[in-house]
Amino acid sequence: MIYLVDVLLFDDFETLDVFGPVEILGKLPDIFKLNFISIDGGITESSQKVRVETNLYREEKDSERILIVPGGNGTRENVDDESFISLIKELHKLAKYTLSVCTGSALLAKAGILHSKRATTNKKAYKWVTEQDEKVIWVKEARWVKDGNIYTSSGVSAGMDMTLGFIEDLLGKEKALDTSRRIEYIWNEDSSYDPFSKLYE
Repeated sequence: MIYLVDVLLFDDFETLDVFGPVEILGKLPDIFKLNFISIDGGITESSQKVRVETNLYREEKDSERILIVPGGNGTRENVDDESFISLIKELHKLAKYTLSVCTGSALLAKAGILHSKRATTNKKAYKWVTEQDEKVIWVKEARWVKDGNIYTSSGVSAGMDMTLGFIEDLLGKEKALDTSRRIEYIWNEDSSYDPFSKLYE
C-alpha cells in the first residue's frame, strides 16, 4: 500500500511543522508519496522565507490519502477564510488519516473536524486555538493526541514525535524506531509527556 501524503501549505506556515514530518515520511518512499498542495497552487512561503512549489489537489484513484495541516502565523488569517476552511473540510473527507501540527489544529477545529474529539495544540497559542471550537475535548498536557483517524500535536517539533507515533500505529514500533535512528533523532515516545503545558500558565 502506497499512501499519498497531501501536505497543505499556505503563506506564513511554520517551516519545521512541515519539514519535520516530511523528513520522517520521506525516509519511507515505498510507503509514502509526498505531495505539496495549496488552495491556488504555485509558490507558498513560510514564516522563515522558505519558498515551496505546490500543486492543486487532484483526485487519484486507487490511492489512500493522508492530509497534513501545519501551523504557523498564517493560521491566524486562514482560520477566518471560508474558502480555505471549506477546502480543509473536503480534504479531510477524502483522507484516510488527518494529521495537524501546532496551530494547524485551529484550522481543523474551525472546520468542525475536531468537534467532540480529543485534540491538542501549541501551548503558547493554547487559548486562541481552543477558542476556535470549545466543543473539542482539548487535552492541554499532551505531546500529541490520537482520536480515531485524526492526530494532533503540540508545538512545532512535536510534529516529529507525532509522525513517528503515527508510523508506529501504522507499521509497528520497530519501523518508527528505525526511522528515528536513521535521522539521528531521539523520539519522545510518550505522547502524554509535555513539559511545555505549564510553561505559559
